[in-house]
Amino acid sequence: MVFPLFLLAVNTGGLESAARLPGFPADSYLDFALAFAFMQGALFAVSNGGVDLAKDIQTGFLNRLALTPLRTSSLLAGQLAGVAVIGVLQSLLYLAVGFVAGVSIQAGVAGALVLLALSLMVVVGFGGLGVLFALRTGSGEAVQGLFPLFFATVFLSSAALPRHLIEADWFRIIATYNPVSYFIEGMRSLVIVGWDKQALALGFGLAIALMVVGLVGASVALRLRLTRT
Repeated sequence: MVFPLFLLAVNTGGLESAARLPGFPADSYLDFALAFAFMQGALFAVSNGGVDLAKDIQTGFLNRLALTPLRTSSLLAGQLAGVAVIGVLQSLLYLAVGFVAGVSIQAGVAGALVLLALSLMVVVGFGGLGVLFALRTGSGEAVQGLFPLFFATVFLSSAALPRHLIEADWFRIIATYNPVSYFIEGMRSLVIVGWDKQALALGFGLAIALMVVGLVGASVALRLRLTRT
């Protein structure tokens, strides 16, 4: 919960001068970068959602659960409920820190609630991927090893600069095709623009797609794991 705030402080301190670039969409780099903390916190859901489940597999606890009448949907919901609660607490913390630091949500109170909703959907989606990989590999180390790979997608997105100000063609192309860019831009639009329908549609649309992939994939993987058990 705290590490994203440290990185947010470092990025804001080091890149504050970027806010003076012509065409930069915000007066303060902190306003622009606040969504970065939400995105990074959401990526931790990969580990939060999968590591403990992988330990249950390694210790044989999941095998014992397979002998009970427990429904797979209940097991999956219980696993992701904890991830969702952590995601909500993270988001509230980042919002509170942003308000204390002087960030204002241009979309108002309703926009702050929409920001929390989008963040929660991304958290659940990544949590589902963590559960999926845990069930497929049965290894907590393998799930933890995924985090650096997912984390790299943040730095290859529009997290640090808006896409139209990225001069390196290869970087701009990757950021354009990177779904993480649209999660961040959807959250960011509520802070620095207000109600940007296109940014929100892309953000929520891809968040729904991520949730579908994560939840369906995790459900199928859990059913296969319990069947083999």
